[in-house]
Amino acid sequence: MTRTIRIGTRGSALALAQTGTIADALRRAGENVEIVKVSTPGDRSHAPIAEIGVGVFTSALREALLNKQVDVAIHSYKDLPTAPEPGIVLAAVPLREDPRDALIARDGLTLGELPRGAKVGTGSPRRSAQLQALGLGLEIVPIRGNIDTRLRKVTDGELDAVVLARAGLARLGRAGEITETLDPIQMLPAPAQGALAVECRVDDVDIEHLLRSTVDDEATRVAATAERAMLAALEAGCSAPVGALAEVVEDLDADGSVVERVSLRGVAAAGLDGESVELIRASAVADKSEAERLGRDLAAELLDLGAGALSGPGRNSR
Repeated sequence: MTRTIRIGTRGSALALAQTGTIADALRRAGENVEIVKVSTPGDRSHAPIAEIGVGVFTSALREALLNKQVDVAIHSYKDLPTAPEPGIVLAAVPLREDPRDALIARDGLTLGELPRGAKVGTGSPRRSAQLQALGLGLEIVPIRGNIDTRLRKVTDGELDAVVLARAGLARLGRAGEITETLDPIQMLPAPAQGALAVECRVDDVDIEHLLRSTVDDEATRVAATAERAMLAALEAGCSAPVGALAEVVEDLDADGSVVERVSLRGVAAAGLDGESVELIRASAVADKSEAERLGRDLAAELLDLGAGALSGPGRNSR
């Protein structure tokens, strides 16, 4: 009897597009696949993410996985709590989309071209802190909603611009609406932004091996591991004002041989005081096999530099 792999996903257009890439890869490998939409608390609430907490988009999917309603769960990796979930394994981290943030502004404007007082929408404390730290005199407006809802606020004239993850726009075929892709020097993305997390039950070894061999990308997994280890060590949930970006890079060892290392940059907001924001930055490099330690070490450096002032909703790792 031929098995059918049931993939659980949120029902949003972006989630379905992300899940479709995994489903297609499994079909190319000869598997039968069924996509199962799961409604999550995050989809049903209009409150800011920082208020309703980490895991609002992932808890229902994980519950469906543990209850054997689905065999695989697909998440935006940046939405996952940093604490492991008993009974569930991260089976694969597929090739990452461009992790950078993107500006969609009226009249094709770039960030530097927006006038002082321009209204820029974002639902992310991380983006808000980094935008304020640029000192451009922008008015940051908190927003929620799917990509269509957010972009409409610009076309309707309610906002001058919004900042979104470039990866989501690309997956929905809307990258052409971006007026500027933001350099990580200006704005470091959320840890694991642009990456997907593919989970299955820890005792479902056949499915785990299939996912690992079919859709896992080692460089993406290593980079995301470093970024999320930094996040976890800072005891900051995904809503906290923390940014990180890791890359696997080629380097030379002491003998002149080419080796692969992981390079990690991190930023944390030490204080949010009206228009005044202090950002703490650090970077480091380690061997690819030490990605998790690299993330913890960089977090320790950020804390030493003053990032310990982090507080507010989302501070805990669950």
